Amino acid sequence: MSEATTTVDPAPQVDTTDPAAVEFRITHGKPVFSRRDVVVPLMCLVIGVLLYLNVHRQSLDSIEANVLNFDSLWRATTEHIRLSFTIAFLVVLIAVPLGVLVTRPRTRRLAPGVLALGNIGQAAPSLGLLALFGLFFVGFWAVTLILTAYAVLSVLRNTIVGLQGVDAGMLDAARGMGMSPRAILFRVELPTAVPVIGAGVRTALVLAVGTVPLGYALDAGGLGLPLFSAIKTNRPLVTLTVAVMIALLALLLDWFGGILQRAATPRGIR
Repeated sequence: MSEATTTVDPAPQVDTTDPAAVEFRITHGKPVFSRRDVVVPLMCLVIGVLLYLNVHRQSLDSIEANVLNFDSLWRATTEHIRLSFTIAFLVVLIAVPLGVLVTRPRTRRLAPGVLALGNIGQAAPSLGLLALFGLFFVGFWAVTLILTAYAVLSVLRNTIVGLQGVDAGMLDAARGMGMSPRAILFRVELPTAVPVIGAGVRTALVLAVGTVPLGYALDAGGLGLPLFSAIKTNRPLVTLTVAVMIALLALLLDWFGGILQRAATPRGIR
């Protein structure tokens, strides 16, 4: 009586000499830009056009016409964007190195103190900090430094979580290949943690867009001046227009940050 035998087909092998096969292996992962990415800018465009039409069908008094002047709004918007990106850049410059520092074995004991400082920066009311610092200095850098301290925690926490979440087996494999700690950090840990760190940066950017208007009292520029001027003078049309512009700006910068985050993420983990 013969025993039944079971044969298992060997796993298909990829021919590394075939350019098509190699291309198939290295192009997996989501694309940097897809058709779904046009939804947010299109939505913002539609809302912007409707807002423009709504303003132009109203009869404006001299104050409203002066505030809603294209040149004035364009200048305020560019100042707002410059403030927001400067804050986000400084946050990354401060938070990412600190996150790396507190995840290294030799300096891990510094983590509670560093996180405590980040928590203090975000727990302090931004308006109160602006009022306090306004007693000593005003202008672009006054608001930038205050709001940088306010937004640094999100990137710091995400950097720590992202680096701690790197697979231990991947790190062991890198060490087995003879990579130095510096090479492991820059070629394995940080690229792998980019999605988590990028999410924190986007949060900081949106937070900056939303809090920059508070800096109008320190003469920092941006859309805060027309917004709060409209509130003080009871101009609901101007208030609505500028508030919607700030919201659209936050959406567009978050969308742009998402594209950059995806572009910086290695294709294998998108």
